[in-house]
Amino acid sequence: DLKRSLPVGLGLSETKITSHGFDSTKEGVIEAGPFAGSSTSPKSSVISPSSAAASRLAGQGCDLIVPTGGRAQQKSGPIVLADEVKNPAMEKLELVRKWSLNTYKCTRQIISEKLGRGSRTVDLELEAQIDILRDNKKKYENILKLAQTLSTQLFQMVHTQRQLGDAFADLSLKSLELHEEFGYNADTQKLLAKNGETLLGAINFFIASVTTLVNKTIEDTLLTVKQYESARIEYDAYRTDLEELNLGPRDANTLPKIEQSQQLFQVHKEKYDKMRNDVSIKLKFLEENKVKVLHNQLVLFHNAIAAYFAGNQKQLEQTLKEFHIKLKTPGADATSWLEEQ
Repeated sequence: DLKRSLPVGLGLSETKITSHGFDSTKEGVIEAGPFAGSSTSPKSSVISPSSAAASRLAGQGCDLIVPTGGRAQQKSGPIVLADEVKNPAMEKLELVRKWSLNTYKCTRQIISEKLGRGSRTVDLELEAQIDILRDNKKKYENILKLAQTLSTQLFQMVHTQRQLGDAFADLSLKSLELHEEFGYNADTQKLLAKNGETLLGAINFFIASVTTLVNKTIEDTLLTVKQYESARIEYDAYRTDLEELNLGPRDANTLPKIEQSQQLFQVHKEKYDKMRNDVSIKLKFLEENKVKVLHNQLVLFHNAIAAYFAGNQKQLEQTLKEFHIKLKTPGADATSWLEEQ
């Protein structure tokens, strides 16, 4: 082969071909003695093969001739220096395939549970806590709705009382014979309006705090609960697949499927256990936070309502100071904060 690959009359004292494989540190070396022509055989031939280098060159269909002191000449065929790059389209197709398979398994599990044919994993204690949380959320939302209605009605009443007080004050100046009577009523309505503004500030503070508890804290916990329920469905779906495969025959075709199903089942089991632990922790923290927030807000609401209807202005103002609620002081030239709403 070496004779046929070299031009006739080319004299070489030494010829070497060295190839380095990317996946191997070995190298292949071909050494040949002087070559005088077609009638003369090489004096010696030493071949040190490298399987990685030889297979790469053979697979690429490439011949290299490297004379002593010369440069490599490529006769034919390209040289691939790197492994084939993965096709992005194939990767996306594989992701879609996995997503479709997972969706199919979960949908089948949900339908099977609703029809009463499939089994589902149930944590009785955790499920009871989740049901209580959802029921409490509905009740808290009803309290918020009623408190907002009370706030709106109280705002209208305070606004009317302030207007009525202004009307009485105007008439006390223009009706000399009823100056004192109109003046008493003007002072009373203005005082009621002022106390109503104070009560309205306490009610709005109560509404804001409970709204944060319901729409942020509880909602965040329920979002984790939804993730936990999705993980539970996936876990049961892959558990059912593994049980069905274990009930079937075991041969060369089914054993790889059983092993793969076992691996997927273990992955989703770990995910399910993690989400169940996260839900338990969040429910515990939520309960502590809920008790603290509602205790303070219910005390505020009770004391403010009681002081207002008892006509105890000092107690009403003291209640707002305890909870660090600040109200704008209406002045003669400045508009009330109620009118700015």
